[in-house]
Amino acid sequence: MQTAPCIVQKFGGTSVGNPERIRHVARRVMEEIDKGNRVVVVVSAMGHSTDELIELAKTISSRPHGREMDALLATGEQVSAALLAMALIELGQPACSLTGWQVGIETNHIYGSARMLRIRTDRLQMLLDAGKVPVVCGFQGVVDGNITTLGRGGSDTTAVALAAALKAKRCDIYTDVTGVFTTDPRVVPQAQKLSQVSYDEMLELAGLGAQVLHPRAVETAKAFGVPLTVRSTFQHEEGTMVVETVEMVERQKSVTGIAFEREVARLALIGVPLQKHGLAVVFGKLADIGVNVDVIVQSVVQEETVDVSFTVSESDALRSLDALKSLQSELQFSDIQMETGLGKVSIVGAGMITHPGVAAEMFSCLAESGIPVSMVSTSEMKISCMIRGQQVDTAVTALHRQFLEESPTVNTHVEFA
Repeated sequence: MQTAPCIVQKFGGTSVGNPERIRHVARRVMEEIDKGNRVVVVVSAMGHSTDELIELAKTISSRPHGREMDALLATGEQVSAALLAMALIELGQPACSLTGWQVGIETNHIYGSARMLRIRTDRLQMLLDAGKVPVVCGFQGVVDGNITTLGRGGSDTTAVALAAALKAKRCDIYTDVTGVFTTDPRVVPQAQKLSQVSYDEMLELAGLGAQVLHPRAVETAKAFGVPLTVRSTFQHEEGTMVVETVEMVERQKSVTGIAFEREVARLALIGVPLQKHGLAVVFGKLADIGVNVDVIVQSVVQEETVDVSFTVSESDALRSLDALKSLQSELQFSDIQMETGLGKVSIVGAGMITHPGVAAEMFSCLAESGIPVSMVSTSEMKISCMIRGQQVDTAVTALHRQFLEESPTVNTHVEFA
């Protein structure tokens, strides 16, 4: 007897924001079951409850202990999962809520930004075989009996990893938008929904600030070939497929999308000695505490020393500064500087690889809008510029108009003899 295909559905915080929305999500789950599929559901915390828990922690401690912070934040998803399981049971569908540790999601030891190492699927398979819907708490796992969290957006990663482990037919990410757009439509109303986007482009967009998908989720989907779709919880329309290669008819412009971040900090170390392998020590220390470093600019001041500037999220700025101060006596660099209130705007597109002049066009567009650029980072399919935080919206609007509304399209018509 052939086993029915398995679908993983992930619902974000907005989708489960109140009891009526939770009941609506239960009906969306039933639609998939009625098609003959077995379903595993992953949920985020309700609405803004994670933010509320963070603020609650800050009333007790300005720098909460990592283990206890993860134990606190993990409760948000437990509320969502239990309520959705109740809603499914009310519809006559057996369901069971599960925490990350009950599923068997094992992670490393980095509290607040843990990475999954292994997933045990035995319990999920047992529930599916019994005709039940497992409703899994996203965003969390366990290490040595301690609760860990995967960082903001980690529920996406949970869903994709479960889909890979279960060899699911596909993973559907349900959110409050109808798909992946050329940029955030709340900033640029003219933004267009993409019917397809490649794993590589989506990975760049997600890593550069597009919040519709978590970067680790896209990375996992690409690594294991998980079919991924972003769609709306509240509207029945086609979403955006994240695929290996975008069809040529879809590739009409050199730039596919524009991503941005608002809360960025710049750290600068002056006079880092080269003979002590200072850069390796500095970035190794930041990696050890789970800080993601983004744009890096290095300049050689003397033969023996370098100045290096790099960016991190503002939420990581203070602990990064503390970590670097602890290295100052060892490395004997002369000064540490920190600047906050920055932003980053990036253009992304596989078409940039074969179309020179995109960088010059971007810099000209920003200059004409009166926006100075302080740091630049590039790869084959992205260009990122550091700017003042209050100028982000202006920059995104100008770049979207330049590359995605007014620019000529790339000729994708190919004739074969």
